[in-house]
Amino acid sequence: MEPIRIQKIIADSGYCSRRKAEELISRGKVKVNGHPVKLGDKATPKDDITVLGERLNVPRKKNKLYLMMNKPRGYVTTVSDELDRKCVMDLLEGVNERVYPIGRLDKNSEGLLLFTNDGKFANQIMHPSKHISKTYRVTVRPDITDDQLVKMSSGIEIDGYKTQPAVINVESKEPGRVVLIMTIKEGRNRQIRKMCEAVGLEVARLRRNSIGPIKLGMLKPGSYRELKPDELRAIRNAIGED
Repeated sequence: MEPIRIQKIIADSGYCSRRKAEELISRGKVKVNGHPVKLGDKATPKDDITVLGERLNVPRKKNKLYLMMNKPRGYVTTVSDELDRKCVMDLLEGVNERVYPIGRLDKNSEGLLLFTNDGKFANQIMHPSKHISKTYRVTVRPDITDDQLVKMSSGIEIDGYKTQPAVINVESKEPGRVVLIMTIKEGRNRQIRKMCEAVGLEVARLRRNSIGPIKLGMLKPGSYRELKPDELRAIRNAIGED
């Protein structure tokens, strides 16, 4: 069997995403046959691979799962949490395969979150080159001006980089409260919140409604389901997967 990069073996096993696997390797948390490895090293699925001291289970053939959840507020998007906070994995009762979230929503955000044990699929959705759009319903305070809208729509500097152009529409306005529909094609950490904060807006509520062609729909908060065949085909087409 021809050796392959260790981060791919880890991702394909469903343990975590390839990006997370690379981070673990860089931190010295991955060993092959008892020896620490570095990025670029290769192995075979038959090797004894451990991650954080846990032996990696590499099944010969696994049942690939593709799930969507309506994440409620108050849950962190991690597989486990050292602070013992509520994790989205706690809501996946009855899922026998080991899956992990694709991307994340911060603790105070809610809405559409995808899960899978297909590492390649997850990596393609998250890769910036795929330009997968994400749409959010964002409630801000106190009001919004045309200048603020233009700044966020055309690109604004946060954390030392300029965001890509965004599509922003005002859904409704009330005294001291505005609801925006924002679509971006990036997935940087807390990007929507930081964009709003950069122009002086307070985010009161943030919900992700769609990822590419996958829409949240009427799924209840805290509930999950498998992607339907037509949804899976649509997202595969969007990422250009063969």
